[in-house]
Amino acid sequence: MIADINGCQIHYDVRGDGEPLLLLHGGLGAGTDWRHVFPGDPAGFRVIAPDMRGHGRSTNPAGEFTFRQAALDVLALLDLLGIAAVKAIGLSGGGIALLHMATLQPARVEAMVVVSAPPYFPAQARAIQAAFSEEMLPEAERRALRERHVHGEDQIRALFAQVKEFATNHGDVNFTPSLLSTITAETLIVFGDRDFLYPIGIAFELNAAIARSFLWVVPNGGHGPIFGSHAPGFAATATAFLRGEWRT
Repeated sequence: MIADINGCQIHYDVRGDGEPLLLLHGGLGAGTDWRHVFPGDPAGFRVIAPDMRGHGRSTNPAGEFTFRQAALDVLALLDLLGIAAVKAIGLSGGGIALLHMATLQPARVEAMVVVSAPPYFPAQARAIQAAFSEEMLPEAERRALRERHVHGEDQIRALFAQVKEFATNHGDVNFTPSLLSTITAETLIVFGDRDFLYPIGIAFELNAAIARSFLWVVPNGGHGPIFGSHAPGFAATATAFLRGEWRT
C-alpha cells in the first residue's frame, strides 16, 4: 500500500489482527527485511511495516533525510490508519526514528524494543559514515540493495549520500539524558557487544536515562544482532517483552 505523506509516497504493509505492532527497518534497509527475523508474523499482532522515506518502495523527492523527519512520517501514517498508540521494534536507524517518536509524542508508543540505536553518533561511527561507499559492501549485499530499493541507481546513490551526511549532522541524533527521560514506554534496549559502530557503553547510557528500560547485551553480537542464528532468540524475547510476558 502507498500513502501520500509529507511530500513523499510512503510504502507500507499491514498484516494480521491484534495489537498494532510497528516494525521500523534499519538504514539502507526496507520493511521486507523483517521476514528474516519473523518468518511468520507474530501471533496476536497487527503488523505495520513501512519503508522509511527514500528506502525500498518509498520515495523522497526532496532528497533530504533525517531520522526525526522519518519519525514524523510514521506518526502521520499512524494517524492515517487511525492508530492512537503502538508497540514497536526499531532496528538501528529505525530505532533512532523510534526514539524520536517516543520523545516527540510519548503516549503514541506503549512499549518498544530498540536495537543498535544510539542516542548520538560517536566518533568511530562518524568516521565510518564519512568514508562509507557501495564499494565497501560485499557483492551479495550490493545485489540485495537493488532488490530492496526499486527506484533505480539514483535512489541508491541518494541513500549512500545520506549516510555521509550523518557524519556531520549533530542535531538530528542528539538524545540527551533529560530528553530520554521523557520516554514513558517500557523499553527493551538490545545491543551486540561487538558492534563496530557503537561502543557498548552507549547501551548503558540509554538504560540509565530511560526510566522503564531493560538492557539486553547480546554476547558476540555485532551491529543489529537479530538476524541469522540470533533471529529465533530475538523474535521470542522481543515478542514476549511486548506482550508483557517477560519482566524481571
